Amino acid sequence: MTILFGKNEALGVLMAATIGVPLYACGGGTIPLLQQWLWDGMSVGSAASFMLTGPSTKITNLGALKIVLGMKRFLLYLAYVMVFSFITGLVVNLIV
Repeated sequence: MTILFGKNEALGVLMAATIGVPLYACGGGTIPLLQQWLWDGMSVGSAASFMLTGPSTKITNLGALKIVLGMKRFLLYLAYVMVFSFITGLVVNLIV
């Protein structure tokens, strides 16, 4: 996993954002996981992207959002979360 997250920073950020959607863990649970990935070579922007998509796509929240928003707006929400976390990860990589 860290090979995907560390070599090409833009691809690593995109992969982290994508993996963060189905692989939700609570914020406290992801800290040791991300700490190890960072030590193994994951970029800081990829870590930020992963941390943004996880809580935004918690399965219970997604279920409620799909019911309230409908399918079209629900898919727009997912796209927004992915794009925002990707851009944020890229910006963090530029800053750090």
